[in-house]
Amino acid sequence: MTPVGGASVAALAILLLAAAALVVLLTTYNGVVAMQRRVDKAWANVDVALQQRHDELPNLVEAVRDGMAYERSVLEEVTRARSGYEPGAPLGVLAANADATSAAVRSLFAVMERYPDLRTQANVLSLQQEIERLETLIATRREFYNDSVYLYNATIRQLPAVLFAGVLGWGPREFFRVPDEIRTAEPPSVEVAPGARS
Repeated sequence: MTPVGGASVAALAILLLAAAALVVLLTTYNGVVAMQRRVDKAWANVDVALQQRHDELPNLVEAVRDGMAYERSVLEEVTRARSGYEPGAPLGVLAANADATSAAVRSLFAVMERYPDLRTQANVLSLQQEIERLETLIATRREFYNDSVYLYNATIRQLPAVLFAGVLGWGPREFFRVPDEIRTAEPPSVEVAPGARS
């Protein structure tokens, strides 16, 4: 009777261990999948903001073009940065373009400060405020995306997720930042032509 009782206890212990392992596996799996979806959603939000800025920039450039006739290089830099936006590009390329576009927009805004007539036009002011809102939105969403990627990447490298990562294809996600190999050495310059109004 004792061996049967001992076998029952051993079988029960094995069953409990298997059940505990299954709970850990399911909990880990569901947690990591939820993090993957959070990263995907965070990226979609960044992408929407980038697209909105891409769509608004031509309106701003067109609105200030006549009033900034001597600042053609600044306007061309914004246009060039905008044209580099490719929604399907690798993340590093998108990040480099986003940074270049933000730098070009900052240069444009700095030059616009020298043109008080432009800054009082309602359409220019409205477009500038919208671009500034989008710049802030992109920065905020980019930070949230990178935080989500950090949490996901850290989780799949820790126990117990690391035990299943290879089998389930959980690889690290890329941060939204400019890789060193495509980082530009110098930001766009702001040149003020001699005939510019003060």
